[in-house]
Amino acid sequence: MVYNMVIQYSSNWSCNLSMMARLALCLLVMLSNNASSSSARLLFNRTRGGFTIMPKEVHRRNLLDNGLGHTPPMGWNSWNHFACNIKEDLIRETADAMVSTGLAALGYQYINIDDCWGELNRDSKGNLVPKASTFPSGMKALADYVHKNGLKLGIYSDAGNQTCSKTMPGSLGHEEQDAKTFASWGIDYLKYDNCENNNISPKERYPPMSEALANTGRPIFFSLCEWGSEDPATWAKSVGNSWRTTGDIEDKWDSMISRADLNDKWASYAGPGGWNDPDMLEVGNGGMTTEEYRAHFSIWSLAKAPLLIGCDIRALDATTKELLSNKEVIAVNQDKLGVQGKKVKSTNDLEVTTFPFQCFFSSKTGDKVVSIFLYNDIPCFHITTKL
Repeated sequence: MVYNMVIQYSSNWSCNLSMMARLALCLLVMLSNNASSSSARLLFNRTRGGFTIMPKEVHRRNLLDNGLGHTPPMGWNSWNHFACNIKEDLIRETADAMVSTGLAALGYQYINIDDCWGELNRDSKGNLVPKASTFPSGMKALADYVHKNGLKLGIYSDAGNQTCSKTMPGSLGHEEQDAKTFASWGIDYLKYDNCENNNISPKERYPPMSEALANTGRPIFFSLCEWGSEDPATWAKSVGNSWRTTGDIEDKWDSMISRADLNDKWASYAGPGGWNDPDMLEVGNGGMTTEEYRAHFSIWSLAKAPLLIGCDIRALDATTKELLSNKEVIAVNQDKLGVQGKKVKSTNDLEVTTFPFQCFFSSKTGDKVVSIFLYNDIPCFHITTKL
């Protein structure tokens, strides 16, 4: 059975009810008032709370040949919080924290190193070199450590002459060599940026790295970061597993919402194997309120965006951990049907986004398991007391 969810939000979030409470309240109202309705609805409103569910037939598209990205990737990236202030100890500690906080068990698996990890110049053989002062053990040893935690290691390069920080070389013209290097280190994810690109179209610069990664024989998730400059949603699904549809996000409400709006345009192009990417999460970095971060995480989940944590997970406060650990919201993002939410209505500060999905959630509370599902198009609670 396939369901359809709608999220409705406004710029003024004043409701403190949990998402579960909103959902339960909304469904109870519908059960009492609309039990005979032929089309059930579940609305989520950023001011008042709520959801809309509707049955709908959908078809998933074929997966990319590398078999990765069946659902949007989940993990962590160093840039939003640390920028260039990274070193191997931070990466190891982050991998440890991903496990100890329970985030790994929820599906967060990638530990992604962003810009500034390498030396300014290649070695005498033309190879990229990890920066000796910050990554003295090398990337192979770091990947081995991350893998022992049951996690995956991601790295960063650029489809240009230099990376965006201008502190290390890009991979333009070195795609085969660099892809082999990444594979030999045990890399599982590549974020590929767009700086210093010689004004060459990304449609020309990104496919060579895609082919080079495929030629290594190692499954490496390929994340295109060309900022939506040439509408990658229209062509990148045959090149990579995700593609940036926007410029960089900032830890501000207006920035977050604007990225969501820009990303929405391309909803129909996303699906298993290839995802629209409105940039990484800012949840927990301090620039927004708890309510705004809750909206941020919820909207990214509805948009089937990559859930890449951007804060310091070694120092999670209870509220941030709770937001990032919301199993019901994660379940929406990771729904295997993989259809991105699409804005269908906008009135002043209210917007309605809808998408079909396969299942919502089953939640254990004390000695009870509460599941929400549709029966004859009517939302119902199913409560099991014997576990």
